[in-house]
Amino acid sequence: MVEVVAAVDVGGTRVKAALVDRDGREVESRTVPTVPGADVQGVLVDQVAGLVRDLEAGTRQPVALVACGVVVPGLVDGEAGVARWSANLGWRDLPVTAPLAALLDAPVALGHDVRAGLVAEARWGAARGASNVLFMPVGTGIAGALMLDGRVVVADGWAGELGHVVVEPDGPRCGCGAHGCLEAVASAAAVERAYAARSASAGGTRTGADRVAALVDAGDAVATQVWGVAVQALARAIVVTVTLTGVDRVLVGGGLAQSGETLLGPLRRAVEAQLTFQRVPTIERARLGERAGCLGAAALAWDLS
Repeated sequence: MVEVVAAVDVGGTRVKAALVDRDGREVESRTVPTVPGADVQGVLVDQVAGLVRDLEAGTRQPVALVACGVVVPGLVDGEAGVARWSANLGWRDLPVTAPLAALLDAPVALGHDVRAGLVAEARWGAARGASNVLFMPVGTGIAGALMLDGRVVVADGWAGELGHVVVEPDGPRCGCGAHGCLEAVASAAAVERAYAARSASAGGTRTGADRVAALVDAGDAVATQVWGVAVQALARAIVVTVTLTGVDRVLVGGGLAQSGETLLGPLRRAVEAQLTFQRVPTIERARLGERAGCLGAAALAWDLS
C-alpha cells in the first residue's frame, strides 16, 4: 500500500487536486470548477472532502491517506486553519482545517497558494539547493513569495503582495484601489488591455498575452512597445526586492512565463541595467508550472506526518 497525501489548490475558477507520494509524484489527479458559493461556510470544505474521496476511489493501487494540504489565495492564517480573506472568492474568516480534518479523519494543513508553490519549487523544482529566492507568478494577476536564508517569509500571512507594489505612480488604476500597481501594469491581463487599447488591428478587442508574445517575436511594433512596458515594470519590482532582501534567484511562473526567453531575456537585461552594487540574481522560469500550488499543498501535508 502506497502512502499518499491529498493536495488541493483552490483557485478563483478551478480547483486542482491530487494524491501525491513522498517523491512528489501525482498518483491520481483531478481538476474541477470551483464550487459556486465558496464563501459560504462549509461549501468549500464539502467540495474538497468530496474531491479527496473521488481521488481515493479512482486509484488503481491501494493507498493510505496520511494527511491533506489545502492552499488558497488571499490572506491565510495557516496556524489557525482559517482563510482570512479572498478578493476573488469573496470569503472572510472561512474555517478550513478543523472541519475538513473531521470529514477526512486525517490531519489538514492550510497555506497560501503562492508561498506553497515556492515550497514545492524548493523541494522538487527550480529552487532546489537555493536559500534566497523570489517566486513570482505572472498571470491574470501577479503575486510573490520569498525564501530568505532557507525560510519562506510569512509575516502573519501579509508577506508577498508584490503585485501591489506601485511601479508607475500615475499608471492605471488597480483593483485594490491604488494607481500603477505592478499587477495593473505588467500582468497578462494588463498586457492584453494595453495591446487592445493601442492596436488599431485589435479593434479594441482583447488579444491574449500569448498572442502578444508571438507578435513580439514577429517584430510587431505595438506589441513590442506594450511588452517593453511590462518588462520594465517587472524589472523595477525585482530590483526593489533584490535590494531589500538580497535574493539571488528569481523564478518567474504563471501564464506569461510560458513565453520563455521572449520574456526572460529582456527581463534579465532590464534588471542588470538597473542594478548598481547589488548582486545580480539568476532569473529563470519556474519548473513546476501550473502544478506548483498543488504540489506545494502536498509538501505542507507531508510536513505534518
